[in-house]
Amino acid sequence: MKQAQHTLSLATPGQGLVDITETVAAWLAAQGPGDGLLTLFLRHTSASLLIQENADPDVLHDLEAFFRRLVPEESRLYRHTAEGPDDMPAHIKAALTQCHLAIPIRAGRMQLGTWQGIYVFEHRAGPHHRELALHFLGQ
Repeated sequence: MKQAQHTLSLATPGQGLVDITETVAAWLAAQGPGDGLLTLFLRHTSASLLIQENADPDVLHDLEAFFRRLVPEESRLYRHTAEGPDDMPAHIKAALTQCHLAIPIRAGRMQLGTWQGIYVFEHRAGPHHRELALHFLGQ
C-alpha cells in the first residue's frame, strides 16, 4: 500500500471557477504510476470544489450566473454581515456544493471523463489564498 499527501496552495482572483486539473495531475504523476484513490479536501468554508465541464467556457459562465441568482448578495437577507456582503452568500454556496472530492486513479492517471476538469469555486468577491489537502492511497 502506498500513500502520499500534499498541501496545494493557490491564489484565487475573486468569484469564479479556477481550473486546477493540470496542477493536481502533475502532483499525481510525480507519485509514480499506480492504482488507487485520490482525495482532495478544500480547507475553507467560503469556497468549494467541483468536477465540471472543461471544454465550453459558457458552462462555467452559466454556472456562476446561476449561483449569483440563487444566492443574492443582499445584506438585508442575512444576519452574518461582519465580513462584507459577499461572505454569508459564499458560505451558503459552499454548503450547496462540496469541499471534498474522491477520484479513482488507474496507472497514475485520474479517471476523469473526456470533458471533466477539477475546479476550485471561489465564492468571495475578492482574491483569497486557498489550501487543498491532497491524499493518494493506492498501490
